[in-house]
Amino acid sequence: MSVRLAVFLSAALLASGCEVTTQLGKPCVLVKKPSAAEEEQGIRSKPVLESEIAPKQDFISFGSTDCEDLICVRDAEASRDPDPNAAAQGYCSQECVQGSSTCEVTDSSVPESLRTRMTCRSLLLDQASLERLKKDDPVTYRNTFGETNSPYFCAGQLSTLPPE
Repeated sequence: MSVRLAVFLSAALLASGCEVTTQLGKPCVLVKKPSAAEEEQGIRSKPVLESEIAPKQDFISFGSTDCEDLICVRDAEASRDPDPNAAAQGYCSQECVQGSSTCEVTDSSVPESLRTRMTCRSLLLDQASLERLKKDDPVTYRNTFGETNSPYFCAGQLSTLPPE
C-alpha cells in the first residue's frame, strides 16, 4: 500500500508542474561589515544608511540575511527613502552568467517595474580588475568581495548609460 501511495504522490507532483521560486527581486536591507569593536560585541552586520549611498549609484551588499544567496543590491534607478538615517533598501539578487536567462523573476509579488527590467549585468569592477585585486591582495579582496569571482549579478537594467 505504501508503494502505491508513493507512486501516486510522485505522479501528482509531476503533473502539478512544480514551479521553482527564488527570492530574486524581493526587498532586503543593504548591509555592511561592523567595526572591529562591534564585531567583538557579536554584531555580524549593520544596515547601510541612505546617507552612505550616493544618488544614482549601483550598490551591492554581501551578507544580507534577508536573501537566500546573501546578496542584496540596489540599482541606480531604484527609489530611495528621503530620510538620510533610514536603513537603505534593495532587492535580493544572485550571481549570474552574462547572456543567460537566470535573472527571470517568477514571483508575482515582486513589482512589475522591477520584474520587467531585471537582467544580468556587471555591478562590480570588470573581470580583469577583480582578478588582479584577488591576486595582488587576497585578504582585502576576501574582506570586500567575499568568495565572489564574477562581476555579474541580477539587477535592474538602467534606462540610461552612466557617464564615463
